[in-house]
Amino acid sequence: MSEALEKAREWEKMHCRTAVEKPFFHVCAPTGWINDPNGFSQYKGEYHLFYQYHPYNKHWGPMHWGHSKTDDFIKWLQMPCAMAPDEAFDGQGCFSGSAVEFQGKHVLMYTGVTQKEKDGKIVINQNQCIAFGDGKDYIKYPYNPVITAQQMPQGSSKEDFRDPKIWKDNDKFYTIIGSRGEDGSGQLGLFESEDIVNWKFVTILERCENRYGKMWECPDFFEIGDTAVIIVSPQEMQAEGLEFHNGGGTLALVGNYNKKEHLFQRKKVTAVDYGLDFYAPQTLKSEDGRRIMIGWMQNWDTYLVPENMTWSGIMTIPRQLEIRDGSLYQNPVRELENYYSNEVKIGKVRLEGERSFEGINGRSIDLTVEIYEDGKSEFSIRFASNEYFYSEIIYSPEKEILTFDRTYSGLVKDVISRRSMKVKKREGRIKVRLLLDRYTVEIFVNDGEQAMSSLIYTSLDAEKIMFYGDGSVISILKYDVVL
Repeated sequence: MSEALEKAREWEKMHCRTAVEKPFFHVCAPTGWINDPNGFSQYKGEYHLFYQYHPYNKHWGPMHWGHSKTDDFIKWLQMPCAMAPDEAFDGQGCFSGSAVEFQGKHVLMYTGVTQKEKDGKIVINQNQCIAFGDGKDYIKYPYNPVITAQQMPQGSSKEDFRDPKIWKDNDKFYTIIGSRGEDGSGQLGLFESEDIVNWKFVTILERCENRYGKMWECPDFFEIGDTAVIIVSPQEMQAEGLEFHNGGGTLALVGNYNKKEHLFQRKKVTAVDYGLDFYAPQTLKSEDGRRIMIGWMQNWDTYLVPENMTWSGIMTIPRQLEIRDGSLYQNPVRELENYYSNEVKIGKVRLEGERSFEGINGRSIDLTVEIYEDGKSEFSIRFASNEYFYSEIIYSPEKEILTFDRTYSGLVKDVISRRSMKVKKREGRIKVRLLLDRYTVEIFVNDGEQAMSSLIYTSLDAEKIMFYGDGSVISILKYDVVL
């Protein structure tokens, strides 16, 4: 073990946050800072999640790989730091990547960052490296990097070449890697290997062509049935209506894939999540065949973490992905139901003004509200509420727009607090599912047709939930989530 990795592990032992501070069923930083999920994979019957990690303070710094594992996607065990930037090929950072099992080993594939001075300027290079491990300890391949930017087509960036997603198909391994092309915008390079250490360039699988942001980070590629999906996180997006917002977003490119020709045919491009805090998701295939996705629940441009907190960074609930009518649907993994308690059901009731219901409150709950009839004006749910603070979901039946607003959640900085999305009625109604876990707010509309993820750092004693409507007819189903 290197001195840098040993130092990180010792720091974790001394500074790991207490259970009182953390969410109940969401992965969060053990100490310091975390961002992108990495290496989300199955190995020897357990599911592993790594993440970009700076253990020494709650801001981005030299990137390590933090590590957690689970057997049900809900209860997570904190593992020791897996990698530190401690080699000549990754001395400026072990950036994002993925993982796969091979010959009994857990193989991590990641971006190693190096820099040197040339002609008075700092030159940064990003190349792909691997490490072999046993689920706890990992040894970096001595002949790293295994893929270099020089293998990409002429004109491709040497600095922006990162975030490999690896998978196995029949007897070959494949990886897609985010890059910038000659036009300065995002492209995805596809590589293949028979032995996981020797790789050759295959093709450019997809290109941005300056249509959706610039650099495409953290790509993922998978198939659900006959449908192929590429997920990317573009930088420098510009807003388009309510579908795409400014800054760093996440897109799903849905289409078909010809494996023989390595040709992806794009049919649809949509946002993956419409919330204020969602980026860089990664997926795995579960033991029972489900495609499971987890994302980083934060926004690069909006930093909300209170001064008194010693850590920064939370992941979303793992979500089951499905394709329905050519669109990507997502819902919390069904294992969450094993932790339900205190069911409360409210049959159809007409709202006339403000209303609360006995047993419907809390900050660790799964709450579903169905809106059957349009009222005369907007319908809203206020939650994480007390006499001073609240966050709010607002539904406009006339405009068919759903909005999340955390303006009054206790923020003391002028940050983005409100975001909206267009929703569709299904058989004259909409269904809104609200999943709360202390600081996290995840909204799923119409059985997963759309999702909206955001953070709130409201005082944890704010637990009230209020419903507002002028003629709206609703029903409610609520569970506490207890671990």
